[in-house]
Parts: sequence; C-alpha cells; structure tokens
Amino acid sequence: MISFSVLISLSVAFIDQVKVKRHLIEEHNIKLQLVEDTILNSLHTIDKAYNMFDKETTEKMRQYSEALLSLYKTNSNFDMWDFDALKEKFGMDVFIINKENIITHSSLKEDINLDFKSCCDSFSKLLDMRRNGETFVYDGMDLHQKSGEFKKYSYMPTPDHKYIIELGVSLSNKEILNEFNFTDVIDSLEKQYTSVDEIHVYVPDGFILGEKIKNGEIVKLSKQKEKVFRNVVKSGKEEEFTGILNGKETNFRYIPYEYYTDNGSMTHRIVEIAYNKGELNSVLNDYRKDFLIHLFIILTAAIILSFIIARIVARPMYLAFHDSLTGLKNRAAFEQTLKGLLRRRESNVALMMVDLDNFKLVNDKLGHGKGDVLLTVTAKVIQACAGKQNLAARLGGDEFAIIFSNTNMEEIISISNKLIAEMNKLLLPECDLRKVDVTVSIGIAFANDDDNMQMLYEKADTVLYESKRKGKNQYQIYA
Repeated sequence: MISFSVLISLSVAFIDQVKVKRHLIEEHNIKLQLVEDTILNSLHTIDKAYNMFDKETTEKMRQYSEALLSLYKTNSNFDMWDFDALKEKFGMDVFIINKENIITHSSLKEDINLDFKSCCDSFSKLLDMRRNGETFVYDGMDLHQKSGEFKKYSYMPTPDHKYIIELGVSLSNKEILNEFNFTDVIDSLEKQYTSVDEIHVYVPDGFILGEKIKNGEIVKLSKQKEKVFRNVVKSGKEEEFTGILNGKETNFRYIPYEYYTDNGSMTHRIVEIAYNKGELNSVLNDYRKDFLIHLFIILTAAIILSFIIARIVARPMYLAFHDSLTGLKNRAAFEQTLKGLLRRRESNVALMMVDLDNFKLVNDKLGHGKGDVLLTVTAKVIQACAGKQNLAARLGGDEFAIIFSNTNMEEIISISNKLIAEMNKLLLPECDLRKVDVTVSIGIAFANDDDNMQMLYEKADTVLYESKRKGKNQYQIYA
C-alpha cells in the first residue's frame, strides 16, 4: 500500500511538474513572439506613415531629379557641376553612380568612391536594374552607409543608361520619424524584457539600420551570423541559431520583413532578436527546488498516511488468509494455492493431511484453553517441518495440511517421520496430555495429471483415516 501510494504521488507530482515546465516555456515563447510582433508592427507603421504622408518630399525629389536630368542633357561632364551649390539649391544631397556602381561625384565628399559592388551585392544588382530602367524610383526609409543616419533616397537613370542620379534627404528631424521611431521601440523592448539582449534591424546587405559608425566603418554582420542571415534573405523564411554574445550562450532569431510602396518598390529588411534563456532557466531552477521540497512533503505525508491506513487494514487482510489462533494459512489460502499449483502443473505436487489424535478428549477433559495451547504448538511444529518453501495451513478444528509444490517420495517420508517425532518429543513432558494419549496421524497423496483439488484432498484424507485405523501416530501414502 505504501509503495502504491508513493507511486501515485510521484506520478501526480511529475505530471504536474511537466505541465508547469511546459507552461513556463510557452510563456517565454509568447514573450518572444510579442517582441517580434511589436518590432515588425513598428517597422510597418513607420514605412506606411512615410508612404502616406511623405508624398510632398517624394514629389520634390521627382522634380529635382528631372531638373538634374535636364542639366545632364546640356552638360554631361560632372566635373563641371557645382554639387555644393546644387545641395544648397535643392536642400538635398546629390550623388552620381556610374556603371560600376561607384559614387563618382557627390555633395557629400565622404561618399565619393563608395563602391556598392564591394559592400552591398544585392543593392548593387538593384542599382543595375534601376540604371537600365526609364523611370524615377524612390525608396522609403533607408540607411546612409557612412553615418548610419536614416535617409530617404530617389533614383533617376540618365537617358544613356551610364549613370544614376541619386538624391538623399535626411529623415532624422522629420516629425514622422520622431513620432514612430522604431529605435525607441527597440530600446523599450530591451529594457522591458530581461531575456532580450539585443534587437537590430538590418538592410539586406547586412548593415544595421540606424547603427552609429564605429572606428570609421558602419557595423556589419559578423562571420558567425553571415550564413544564417544570407539564408533568410534568400528564402524569406525565419531562422534561428545559437551563438555567443558577451561571453554567454545566446539565441539569434532572424525574421524577414517586406513593405511595398505605392510605386511598387519593395523595402526589404531583416530583424535580429538576440535573446537568452537565463530568466527561463532561473525560473525553472526555482521551480525545481520548490518541486523537490513539495515532493518530499507529499511523499512523507503519503508514507505516513499509508502506514496508518495499512495498520488499520492490515489485520482484516491478514485474517482473510490466516488462521487467527495459530497464524497458519487458513482454508481459503489453502484452496487458492492448491488450485493454482494443480492448474500450472509445473512440478511434483503433494498434499499432506495432519490430524491430532484424541483432540476431542483434550477439550472434554482438560478444557478448551488447553486445547487451544495444543493447537498453537502443533502449528509451530508443522510450520517448522514444512519449511518456508511449502505452505502449511489449518483447515479447521484439529485438521492441518501441508502443500508441497516440488517434492519427491524421499523428502515426504523424511518430513513425515520428523513431524511425528517432534510431536512426540513435544508432548512427552505434558503429563495432562499423556493421559489422553495425544498423537498425530498423517495422510499423503501425490497429484496425478488429471487430479483436481477435491480429488487430491479426498485421496490424502482417505489415507489419513487409514493411519488412524491402523493405530494412529503414523503416516500412510496413497498408492
């Protein structure tokens, strides 16, 4: 009962532990999903805002691009252009990109000789498409390579398809950026969730959107992240890997993001969420400690309760299969055991019936108290002679039996002689019992293949009474 109670308690406790662990992991994943949805919604909101409310800037860029295109038609020698004056006139930076996708001239001197083929392969291919096109194209929010500043760019191919005239206008001070600045959202998420280490938004060429320059160069992807990042850019599917950040194991999740402007151009970015499982592991460890404490309490309570119940129930259960006076198995246990052995037929089965001679005279002349004492000591002798491997039982009154599950003739005869001798030796000092000549008679029967319990019992009982008829204090074997 105690084992069963402990098993049930352990099962319930472990099932509960698994459920709580699953719940904590799901809660952790929900937080990450919330972070992911928040940053994607923020990007979508600012892109949509620019697309809807920044049409005036776009129209100006178109007009200025056409004006520059007219200037190119009259003077295609960019060395003769005054780019500082053009910036002053239009209020925008002007860039000239050649067929090699290198900025040859610009109002931003620091950008001259910037090679897009070297730094930005996918953007370089896009520039080739735009150079070979015929129309004015603009993008939404983009990144200035050198400064990491948010800018809006437009592109107009020259009629001879040799150059692209690019205009750039800063968005840093625009009301839209200030109102829907996703970098503020990122900072807020990093502070709110301890499991989030870093959040970055990348352009397809691997530059971090809005990242300030470090050591004169814009921050770009590390080699460790490069492979996974490129897979996400190519497949458009979310991927994740485990790496090291600040000396700690960190999970890096990459989520693709796309937004289409009114002119059909697409803004493509990759969101990187670097998160750790420190908070989750800490909660799991705390719960594991609590679980072990609770488990100890549950097991202790279960064992104590089971022990109390066992003490209450044990006696009735014991009496169901034992004789209350002698402690031997009773008739119910005897019949159950014998039926089982005869059904299996795994070995030689024998039944020994033992009966006290003149027991009625003991009760009549010496009293039932003396009779109970005689039955008790007889049971001890029978049990000792039968051995632990065989079953000794009191069938009722002064009738006893021993079931042998695997025996032979030699063993049976030896035990019978020993039993008779031990009983005579035991009863010899008892003067009162000698007056009524108390002895034991024994009947033995070996089971045949077709014997059932009743048939074997009748055989043993037959030779038992033959022992009594022949003078008692002896054994007979059924032939």
